[in-house]
Amino acid sequence: MQFLSEELALLGINIYFNTTVGDNKERVKQALRIAAERADLIILTGGLGPTADDITKESLAEFLQLPLEILPEELAKIYTLFKKTNFTWTENNLKQAAFIPGSFILTNEIGSAPGMALNTGNKAFVVLPGPPREMKLMFSGYAVPWLKEVFGFEIQEMLYSATLKFIGIGEPSLEELLADLFKQQEEVTLALYAKTGEIQLRLTTRAKNEEEFQKKIAPVLIEIKQRTIPYFFGMDKVTITDAVAQLLLQQKLTISTAESCTGGMLAQYLTTVPGSSEYFLGSIVSYDNMIKEEVLGVPQHLLNQYGAVSREVGMSMAEQIRKLTGTNLGIGITGIAGPGGGTEEKPVGLVYVALATPEKTFCTEFKFNGDREMIRTRTVHQALYLIWRYLKIA
Repeated sequence: MQFLSEELALLGINIYFNTTVGDNKERVKQALRIAAERADLIILTGGLGPTADDITKESLAEFLQLPLEILPEELAKIYTLFKKTNFTWTENNLKQAAFIPGSFILTNEIGSAPGMALNTGNKAFVVLPGPPREMKLMFSGYAVPWLKEVFGFEIQEMLYSATLKFIGIGEPSLEELLADLFKQQEEVTLALYAKTGEIQLRLTTRAKNEEEFQKKIAPVLIEIKQRTIPYFFGMDKVTITDAVAQLLLQQKLTISTAESCTGGMLAQYLTTVPGSSEYFLGSIVSYDNMIKEEVLGVPQHLLNQYGAVSREVGMSMAEQIRKLTGTNLGIGITGIAGPGGGTEEKPVGLVYVALATPEKTFCTEFKFNGDREMIRTRTVHQALYLIWRYLKIA
């Protein structure tokens, strides 16, 4: 729903109501009656599959008192898709090729169920699939052009947004840093959002086009960037991994990782960026102490004296992976992700993230809350922050 709200806002169309309805034809038709009384555009998502509980098109057709007809060309596309993917064809798949006459067919590029759009009785209806990837591709690629044509863009200004991203600072601290800007906001509005491992700040305003939008937000954007240099890493689709990768490439530095509780997750993040082979050389997932000692080279006396989850072992892991791979930087991660394995002295969520550089080795202790996956994810984000911060000041 957030995706549709944001995309429609860019078209100058505001969403005022959102209704969730179960797989019951009468309740769907009742929801349609209410929607048609208060809105010019009604968007339906989900219920386009072949099973008996997929009733969206049937409910809409009955509400509009219009028939559903199978389109041979759409049926041929669906049948070809099934044959290509070796799925078993059954007769109930015929309903996926049935549409209200006169509908504009919305192509499904990655699924079997097409959508449809129609404008009837001064009301516009758009029917989209439920799976998020299918829905997003269909809406952006096919529904948006149809909406532009139907509504004609009588609205002169559209809503534009830009998202600034920060790491290493909490939401309350960032809000305090920008307190006067929040108080003074008028034409350009500011809104904070806490995401896993980062804080996002959305700047929003109405403008005739992208160029005018950029001019309107420029003074606020410059001021925010100047105040948040230690924390601001990117905008919009840029991730902290992208920011780290860019700095590594710019500075022509290489990195490797030795991971315990994260099980290679940091290495996975670092290699999602195209061209990562230029800066990432390799990783050792040293889950067991034997691997830490015999493969990675962590001294046995450190493991015996301090334990696997310790500052000393984390630093040694970072230093040893750096030596083994010959990289400029080495990351060592050790901790207790849970749900078991914690003690009073070393509870679940205790993590050490170390960064070995040519000059020295840094290590930070964290005590995370959350389930196993949340602890692992937060650890990786903090490791990326540690790398990013070092590269920013290097």
